[in-house]
Amino acid sequence: MTPRSSERGGDRVFELGDVTLGCGKTIHQARIVYRQFGRLNAERSNLILMPTSYGARPADLAWTVGPVLDPDDWCIVIPGQFGNGLSSSPSDGSIGVAEEGWLVQHSDNVAAQKRLLEEQFGVTRLPLIYGWSMGAQQAYQWAVSHPESVERICCVCGTARTSAHNTLFCLSLRQALTADPSWNGTGFDGVPEQGLRTFAFIYASWAASQPHYRTIAEPLEQHVEQQWLPHYRRHDPRDLLAMLDTWMAHDVAPAADLSLALGGISARSAVVAGSHDLYFTVDDMAAEAQLIPDSEFYVIASELGHRAGNPHSSIPEQLVLRRIVEQLLEP
Repeated sequence: MTPRSSERGGDRVFELGDVTLGCGKTIHQARIVYRQFGRLNAERSNLILMPTSYGARPADLAWTVGPVLDPDDWCIVIPGQFGNGLSSSPSDGSIGVAEEGWLVQHSDNVAAQKRLLEEQFGVTRLPLIYGWSMGAQQAYQWAVSHPESVERICCVCGTARTSAHNTLFCLSLRQALTADPSWNGTGFDGVPEQGLRTFAFIYASWAASQPHYRTIAEPLEQHVEQQWLPHYRRHDPRDLLAMLDTWMAHDVAPAADLSLALGGISARSAVVAGSHDLYFTVDDMAAEAQLIPDSEFYVIASELGHRAGNPHSSIPEQLVLRRIVEQLLEP
């Protein structure tokens, strides 16, 4: 199939044809759904890539355009990772779950994004890849797999390798869904209402910080059901499982020393931790930053926890991220 791009509302669809994953499975008629902000210059030298985080769709991260990334100077492309419900996912029948032998790795996402940039935009070298959480994981994967293509990375609240403790968190979320009575071993016979509710409680307890919850006035159950649960109910639960498996499998050096892989990064790097992030801790991120040549390490002082890296409603954290990006992009 000849790759092509079409538009669907604010989203654009890039057709990849059949794509064989690292696990050996093939996504037939694979696609990436993405959004573009700003214009690509004549030299094709101003494209910033922003891969998506867990459960996010391009529209969910569009708030960064303006407050953090300047669309007057930069062309900003937000590609959805496989499994997010818009790009090829279990929910559209093109991808299966781990119990059927499927595993999307970030190397698969990066390979698809590379084709998007080269075939749709004619871009072979990026001035910046900016990513939060699973988006940061993909930025690391880009810098390790394709050092010739990446000038700078900004990795916000995400690591180059999923830690054992972080894996345990992901396993607890997966268990919440697959322990639901509707789970049949490879899918769900109905909506896993109890599983999704448990999933939301686990996620909420980790994503925000202890100081943050001291500020919550309403009953905690009400808070989770109103502020967290709707974000996960909008997803097919098989998509949630597929993205968890990608998260757990993330490791830029699966068969090698991590220090060697990170030591080979040639991109100028900003590694940005959140002071109260329980997923990707300051210590974990600082240890990785020390292994990257020409890297700068920052800590955002914030009680938002992991969400300090995605502060869509908090101006102080937005300003910090904007300053970091501006400094990183200086010649």
